[in-house]
Amino acid sequence: MTPPNTVTLLRILLTPVFIALLFSNDYFNIQFALLVFTIAAITDWYDGLLARRYGYISRFGKFFDPLADKILTSFAFGAFYFLNLTELWMVVLIISRDILITLLRMYLDYKNKQFDTSSFSKTKTVFQMLAIYLILFSYVVNTNPYYFGLIGEQTNLILTQFNLQILMWITTILTLATGIFYLIKNRKSISSIFK
Repeated sequence: MTPPNTVTLLRILLTPVFIALLFSNDYFNIQFALLVFTIAAITDWYDGLLARRYGYISRFGKFFDPLADKILTSFAFGAFYFLNLTELWMVVLIISRDILITLLRMYLDYKNKQFDTSSFSKTKTVFQMLAIYLILFSYVVNTNPYYFGLIGEQTNLILTQFNLQILMWITTILTLATGIFYLIKNRKSISSIFK
């Protein structure tokens, strides 16, 4: 268990903590949900930094690092739907794409087939994390009387429902685009499954 893999597992373990805090009726807990998500998002950057700097490259890390991202983002987007913060069709498309690509990657790995990735997916992950953070930040401000009185007006002028909707549109399109790109890029490995 290398340091990057430990950090990756921490991100997975923080996900249920984040969800539990987010769905609590206490606005103090909701603000801690923002803190937990921020920590989890930082671990995504930190485990990659450790792996590159010290050469901690493992099969476990290559698989579980992106899986940890998908677990965190999928649960966050799903929670946002139940809190009426985003639309169902966007959540369904994002989660379905991530499940499909993850299962395909797992199966190809099981069959010792190559699954080619791309730096394009990092852009998708950045937009997903940004969308979650900004929606969550807006939710925290609007559910906490102290924060709302302090910065509520300024926050709602910037993070309007329209702006957050546009960000979700971009995030959804990027997520779908990377999924299609992966299917095209790995079409030979995928077609070999059916032979």
